[in-house]
Amino acid sequence: MAEEPRHLVRTRTLAPDAATRIRHPLNPNSDVRIHGLSDRVGMARVQLSLARVPPGRESFIPHAHSVQDEFLFILEGQGIAQIGDATVAVGPGDYMGFPIDGVVHHLTNSGDVDLVYLMGGERTATEVSAFPTIGKVLTVAGGQIRVFDTDTALTLAQEDFVAQGDATEPDSAG
Repeated sequence: MAEEPRHLVRTRTLAPDAATRIRHPLNPNSDVRIHGLSDRVGMARVQLSLARVPPGRESFIPHAHSVQDEFLFILEGQGIAQIGDATVAVGPGDYMGFPIDGVVHHLTNSGDVDLVYLMGGERTATEVSAFPTIGKVLTVAGGQIRVFDTDTALTLAQEDFVAQGDATEPDSAG
């Protein structure tokens, strides 16, 4: 038999223990096993993963993206999705799309078997996600992940960047 093409991933043969186990550090009930499908075929601009959440566990933490669109497509199992102010039951064949419109979303496995879904979206060098339930904002840039408290983060207005006085004189504070 000929060798499989590099552009084909037979997901039914992926070993569960070969998945990357993700646990969101700000949610102790987060537990997701992820197989990066896009990486396996060399895709750089779009990401797609096969994800599994065990019974009673959660995907990540309620969040909203500011840079990257995201989608989920449920393949197996039952879950509860938080989408904005709504809480809805989801199952096989359900699709959820999250543009960068500030809608908070989250997924919990409400069944007694793994909740299996495709998770995909854009792959950018930067991302900003809000975690409104815990008052934090996450940024990804330059290979680093930073989390800020929204209550203590420095807030500046656009006017703060407009110089006052003579434009030819250096600012005495600088």
